[in-house]
Amino acid sequence: MSFTNYARWLTLAAMYLISSVTTASGLNTEEAGTLLQILIPAAGLGGTLFYEQGHEGLVQFAEAFAASQIITHGLKYTVNERRPNGICCNSFPSGHTSAAFMGAAFIERRYGWRYAIPAYLGATYVGYSRVKTRNHYLTDVMAGALIGTLSSYYFTRPYKIPITLSLLTHDTYRGVTLDIKW
Repeated sequence: MSFTNYARWLTLAAMYLISSVTTASGLNTEEAGTLLQILIPAAGLGGTLFYEQGHEGLVQFAEAFAASQIITHGLKYTVNERRPNGICCNSFPSGHTSAAFMGAAFIERRYGWRYAIPAYLGATYVGYSRVKTRNHYLTDVMAGALIGTLSSYYFTRPYKIPITLSLLTHDTYRGVTLDIKW
């Protein structure tokens, strides 16, 4: 399966998950958010493992993920805020939202908006689920989204497809070259 087909499959799967995960699957809002929090980064990681040559994308994913988690959990234990549901502590920032937005921003930075829209919709649902279930305040979710997004923006560079199409012009001829890196 090519990366383009993988991305189309991912888009359809994400839209299906977002629309049906809380109804037909029997998952409640919290479970659906937790599932998407794992699936979104996993989709970005899957793209680097199965459809890229070399390890550049994998290293960028690992750096963004590590930065996001270190900052998020460092703040959780430093701030030590009580959750809205009364359970003590570690409310600020939302780790679920941080992970989901890190994955969505990674997909966007590495592969483009075309593939990232479903991931961002899913990440937004994760944030919504954390507030709706009273696990986090809106500020916790917003901070988690910012941390995850900035981590990916800092470490991730666009994936260069190893195909180049060039036009050739000369006094005596015109042509096209197609270069594919193996």
